[in-house]
Amino acid sequence: MTLMHKFLTAAAATALSAGAALAEPGLIIDLGGKFDKSFNESAYTGAQRWVEETGGDYMETELASEAQREQTMRRMAERGANPVVVLGFANASTLEQVAPDYPDTKFVIVDAVVDQPNVQSIVFSEHEGSYLVGMMAAMASETNTVSFVGGMDVPLIRKFACGYAQGAKAVDEDIEVIANMTGTTPAAWNDPVKGGELARSQISQGSDVIFAAAGGTGVGVLQAAADEDVLAIGVDSNQNFMHPGTMLTSMVKRVDNAVYDAFEAGENVEPGVQVKGLEDEGVAVAIDEYNEDLVTDEMMQRVEEARQQIASGEIDVHDYTEDDSCPALTF
Repeated sequence: MTLMHKFLTAAAATALSAGAALAEPGLIIDLGGKFDKSFNESAYTGAQRWVEETGGDYMETELASEAQREQTMRRMAERGANPVVVLGFANASTLEQVAPDYPDTKFVIVDAVVDQPNVQSIVFSEHEGSYLVGMMAAMASETNTVSFVGGMDVPLIRKFACGYAQGAKAVDEDIEVIANMTGTTPAAWNDPVKGGELARSQISQGSDVIFAAAGGTGVGVLQAAADEDVLAIGVDSNQNFMHPGTMLTSMVKRVDNAVYDAFEAGENVEPGVQVKGLEDEGVAVAIDEYNEDLVTDEMMQRVEEARQQIASGEIDVHDYTEDDSCPALTF
């Protein structure tokens, strides 16, 4: 071995050990952007909370197109990020292929399950939280018609809609539940104009409470509801502040906690599947100063009773993703 070869080998080893010591977490934000006021923004909020509390730093990339998924994951891993947190079910098949190529990197995917030895998968019981806001919608409705606007028509979003319909029908089995999806491509997550159009169409059919689970598209749904003076329900992040007076509640999904916990664990992230539900407030109903005047004591009492019954197994909320069917709603 030449002296130069020895020098280069030592330098490379030093660089690798320094990189390992300075490994930072990475966050890959899905289509729609980190300020979508919903899923992505909740994740970004969790990352920022970790920075504020620890003084740490992290790498961040926002996807701009479908074509960027694989190269972004690989680039993040090759830059030394560990763990790499990937947002959104649409990244699952890509991560399935990428993760084995970086066995020393831990990956965390939110909203999907990837069975690899270096991947932690975090999923949520969205159907259970949606059931609770469905109950609230039925109790608040004066027209006996409520509705749902989804983003991309995929099983995960049908899971929200199905839980919502079950909750509404638990209050009134004769209530009408209208459901529409924005589209069948990822563009459906970021089309507030189309979201507003769907909401107004549902209002014209009698809906006076609309639940939006549509990413950035939901901003248009909530705005249309406010413009037409009907009630709306937000999703993922607490969106109550956006239109005080017409926001009945938000079905909060604690993506922020998932990201924070992953960053905090660092390279010690444990592979496997974690399910966040009502018991650990992975999903919850948001009550605050922006909607407390709209939520009656009866609503809260019935919601709390149902929450406990779901947690204990007394109420079984059907999960659409288990068999691609819904007992309370036809898609």
